[in-house]
Amino acid sequence: MTALILASTSPYRRELLVRLHLPFDTVDPQVDETPLPGETPLQLATRLAAAKARAGGLGRPDAIVIGSDQVADLDGAALGKPGSHAVALAQVQRMRGKTLHFHTAVAVARGPELVADVATVTVRVRDVSDAAIERYLRLDQPYDCAGSAKVESLGIALLEAVESDDPTALIGLPLIRTCALLRHFGLDPLA
Repeated sequence: MTALILASTSPYRRELLVRLHLPFDTVDPQVDETPLPGETPLQLATRLAAAKARAGGLGRPDAIVIGSDQVADLDGAALGKPGSHAVALAQVQRMRGKTLHFHTAVAVARGPELVADVATVTVRVRDVSDAAIERYLRLDQPYDCAGSAKVESLGIALLEAVESDDPTALIGLPLIRTCALLRHFGLDPLA
């Protein structure tokens, strides 16, 4: 069987990929995630997913490698992983009462061939109080999530609506698109 590799250290992506019941290994792709000058959030997510898929396959040309990246887009500006309480607080305060787009790109590579797709999830954030934001951050500690929002846990209480055609995209790996890209390389979870 062909080796399948997830080029990610994200526990969320790993948990999602386990759902497909395919054996896989994980590697740290060690990709610089700094945005390029003038790069839109969508372009950033797409570029990073491809870079991770390519980096994860170095030295394993026959492996099928999945790379993914998510960038939150607020009014055309990228919101990354906050890394700290203070940054998360500022992010959520800036997001309240607004609509964001979470671009989750996935790329699958095998040797020199790479295919990719993007799922964009539209999220409407409630106009929540500072006290509610503080409570959410203290309980959920979403410091490793783009846009400081964990929709799979208490972060759902911050939201008015989520619109998506790929329900796992907001968590970090659009599985419908991932399955389609894996099938391109002859790897079907249902085969």
